[in-house]
Amino acid sequence: MIRVVIADDQQLVREGFAAILSQEEDIEVVATAEDGLEVVDTVRRERPDVVLMDIRMPRLDGIGATRAVVAEPDPPRILILTTFDLDEYVYDAITAGASGFLLKDSPRGRLAQAIRTVSAGETLLDPVVTRRLVERFAISSAPRVPLPAELSPRETDVLRSVAAGLSNAEIAKHLVISEWTVKTHVASILRKLGLRDRVQAVVLAYESGLVSPGEAGPDRT
Repeated sequence: MIRVVIADDQQLVREGFAAILSQEEDIEVVATAEDGLEVVDTVRRERPDVVLMDIRMPRLDGIGATRAVVAEPDPPRILILTTFDLDEYVYDAITAGASGFLLKDSPRGRLAQAIRTVSAGETLLDPVVTRRLVERFAISSAPRVPLPAELSPRETDVLRSVAAGLSNAEIAKHLVISEWTVKTHVASILRKLGLRDRVQAVVLAYESGLVSPGEAGPDRT
């Protein structure tokens, strides 16, 4: 059973999402919260698997709440709820540790599937959309320290391909390796860089200068 907390300052939104998810046999809404401070306390008490996190909330917004929740031991996955697919706050939430975002007007079935996706440790943010977010909001910020030297040349190639928006299958084709090998490299990259998922890997690839804004990825054909 996937345990979920819904955080939104609008009661109708909270109740609506809870009603939709109550129809799913493998998902349980264990609590709701109406502001960021409440969601942090609720996460500590309920230990959910996934938090549906609104960005604009009183007292502590979704970005601050995401940072606080991710800092907890064995934190839940954070799924940002937003009305905009290219909102600067979405980028801030991703860098704070969110696993992706979901538009509030998404189809009903999309909500449950999104929760299952992030609960399984995957990300819910298309790499190309991630790249657009990074190019729009991240590049003007000060670069981070260079990528750790322990990344192998092949891992660096894989990270560059991930940042270019390629899927595992496309990376395998481009580098002439198996998909299993790609997955192994991605797991190693995340471990070495101390990242939660490949969304954050894309952000780091840009902020470190490994990939430049507007840089074309490998040919998909």
